[in-house]
Amino acid sequence: MYDIAIIGAGASGLMLASSLDKKEFKNICLIDTNAKVGAKIKISGGAKCNITNELVTEKNYLGDRSFVKELLKNYTKDDLLKFLNKNNVFPKLNPKIVKGTYFCNSSQDVVDMFTKLTTHVKKYLNTKVVDVEHNKVFKIKTANGTIEAKKLVVASGGLSFATLGASSIAYDIARKFGHTIEKLEPALVGFTVQKDQFWFKNLSGVSTYVNTFVEGKRFEGSMLFAHKGCSGPVILTTSLYWKKGKLAIDFLPNKKIENLLKGNRKISSALPFAKRFTQEFLKSIDVEDKAISSLSEEEKTKLKMLKYYEFAPAGNFGYTKAEVTKGGISTEEINHNNFESLKQKDLYFLGECLDITGELGGFNFQIAFSSAVTCARNINKS
Repeated sequence: MYDIAIIGAGASGLMLASSLDKKEFKNICLIDTNAKVGAKIKISGGAKCNITNELVTEKNYLGDRSFVKELLKNYTKDDLLKFLNKNNVFPKLNPKIVKGTYFCNSSQDVVDMFTKLTTHVKKYLNTKVVDVEHNKVFKIKTANGTIEAKKLVVASGGLSFATLGASSIAYDIARKFGHTIEKLEPALVGFTVQKDQFWFKNLSGVSTYVNTFVEGKRFEGSMLFAHKGCSGPVILTTSLYWKKGKLAIDFLPNKKIENLLKGNRKISSALPFAKRFTQEFLKSIDVEDKAISSLSEEEKTKLKMLKYYEFAPAGNFGYTKAEVTKGGISTEEINHNNFESLKQKDLYFLGECLDITGELGGFNFQIAFSSAVTCARNINKS
């Protein structure tokens, strides 16, 4: 019989296990489908782990922002950096991909840190949870047998990265105990395109710096054209807020197109793009690459679309390519002080399975750690 069982050995599960009082809770176990802890941490940030962000606020999240604001106060990015430094992990600012992002020297450093911090925790790896029942205690049914615990924390993530063991188990458990699941969708993911944007596919591998506009928000960063449509850091964050409908791209951020449409140069020489991009864009709007002085007003109007290119994506690349899952267990049914279910005593939910999702750039790790520490502090007091 364990004092606490944690399903999921990812960021929130490992931080929780590391933060629980060892004297108070001597019997803790971690259950995970992977052969090693921190599988998703290891591949994050191109194996450099984009662990937090200098500019993190509640505005970087989809979900209950007042809840997020409190969490970020409870355990700040400075608190996280101090914790990491204390444990010989030294992230550095590298805003190359997303402004304000902290990257570690190696994701393996983070995994190794948590491995050392959880040596006292019994680990059931390569262990798939198939069901949970409660009758005075929690009975966690796995493919390898039943594990019993007084308290159960579900921190098993969302539906993204099935190759790393992602499954619906968190949502299945939540539903079983009467919780509401807000609509689940892939997020931080590339867009597929409709016929009018098939020219994107012809540019697969080309990247360009853009601004995007979606649901009243503006983002800036690198956009990557892909064989299915478009991706890249700025597109991934845009996908978090996109609903069915249109978004827009400014291919000329911080430039006035009127200043470029002067003189007698050919369009391809006047515009500051790779020649491939200009050629494909001109084909898509049916404008010949000719001297700017010979352009009609109608053609100039078409070229001005570069400042606000509006389109409706066909969809996205799906969960296999998504960084995270948006939607999830309603936070209205979770105690905001300790993450305990309001439906079932001693049952807790943490991490990506909750209806809180951050933008690209370390925001999801930060909220995972802030949530786990908040939860641990309150369990330690109980």
